[in-house]
Amino acid sequence: MFPSVDGRLANLAILLASFIVITSLKRFITNRQKKLPPGPVPLPLLGNVLSLDTKAAWLTYTEWAAAYGDLFFVRLLGQEVVVINSQHVAEALLDKRSRIYSDRPYIATLEPFGWSVVFFRPMQIKQAREMIANLIGDPQNYHSHFATFSASVAMSVTYGYQTSPHHDPLVRIVENALAIGLEVVTPEKAILLKTFPFLLKLPDWCWGSSIKCDARTSSDRMREMTDVPFQYAQDHMFSMVAENLQRIEKQDQTSRSFFEGALKKAATTAIIGSSGFVMTFALAMVLYPDVQRRAQAEIDSVVGLDRLPTFEDRTSLPYVESVLRETLRWQPVLPLGVPHVTTGDDTYDGYFIPKGTTVMCNVWGITRDEKRYLGASRFTPERFLDVNGALTDDDPAGYIFGFGRRACPGRYAADASLWSAIVTMLATVEFSSAKDDQGKVIEFTPQFTTGITRSFIALAPLWSSLAISHHALVPIRNL
Repeated sequence: MFPSVDGRLANLAILLASFIVITSLKRFITNRQKKLPPGPVPLPLLGNVLSLDTKAAWLTYTEWAAAYGDLFFVRLLGQEVVVINSQHVAEALLDKRSRIYSDRPYIATLEPFGWSVVFFRPMQIKQAREMIANLIGDPQNYHSHFATFSASVAMSVTYGYQTSPHHDPLVRIVENALAIGLEVVTPEKAILLKTFPFLLKLPDWCWGSSIKCDARTSSDRMREMTDVPFQYAQDHMFSMVAENLQRIEKQDQTSRSFFEGALKKAATTAIIGSSGFVMTFALAMVLYPDVQRRAQAEIDSVVGLDRLPTFEDRTSLPYVESVLRETLRWQPVLPLGVPHVTTGDDTYDGYFIPKGTTVMCNVWGITRDEKRYLGASRFTPERFLDVNGALTDDDPAGYIFGFGRRACPGRYAADASLWSAIVTMLATVEFSSAKDDQGKVIEFTPQFTTGITRSFIALAPLWSSLAISHHALVPIRNL
């Protein structure tokens, strides 16, 4: 007689549990003489996973930081994790000791979900102005316009592809791919799949097989997001991708396959945009109209009403710059950054950090430090200005875009795109809450996505009373 399916699964679970026990005991014996950072007491086998809000882990980590400090230690199943909760500690480890902390951990959800693939100023200004035209013509679909803007610059440079103003097919492909993937590539969920890899082998009819179905769907969407724009570049042969394809044309077949694969990954990473930041800005302008009015007044005094702002005006608009900084800080899109892993043992401040430890920087905790940011939950751009109205040295971009050798390579391009979007919208439209047929404000409670990213979910139109001036194609806000 052959064992039943349930029996095989039970045996597999026992073997995996035994492996976790043996691994945990081995690590305990190895580290018992060494002082690990403080942290919550872990349960046998499970560690601290049951105490963690896996949908918003940054909230749990911020609570634990209040009890255990800026550097604490947790166990998630069989994985050791160090969480950093201050910019000072993050710079001391991830920047100054980048030789040890620059590697990335194995994220078990990347491959099955298809995520193993991942200076344009005139174009950025152009795309920002096209976004404004779309907002004027169709304000209710602002989320789609933001997504189009975020993807348009990268797609133009990377693939030579010009996005259409409405319902662009490639933008839709990107949105569909991100919808599933961003929820599952968190370290917490990846550790679950790393510990129980058999979840990807369950038959479709079996309980618990949903993760395999989601992985299949996500892989198909990511493959489409990788291949369709790449094929466009090959067909048209003018873009960053096309130029590199021409360079590798003379390589042998093996080399060509390798370089084409690397080029696809680089290009795919570039088009995963930053619409979450733009959504955060729009929400802030609705909730804090005084900020909007002050920023608009600054633009009026510097730029005037006969033209739109350009990058040459940036240094003369310190309050707009402070609005950008507060947008990055107030609701960080990557609240836990992107995890690192140690490639060797290390000691910091008397605490032992073992090789192979996942290291996460709790960006959310940094932004909610009341000693640094009084009234941290409020949108207050003035916190980045001194008494003379000049910008301070505190720039959240220093921790929002990561640390060390693995900091975001597109930081400066993303910063420029976000600034162009913010300053153009402030100069042309006015954000306000939507109203019902009786003219009463429609109340709403902001809701945010969860996963590796966190961004505001569009629930209702957020502005009204948009006007077009005598410039015809250039909308100017109604003063």
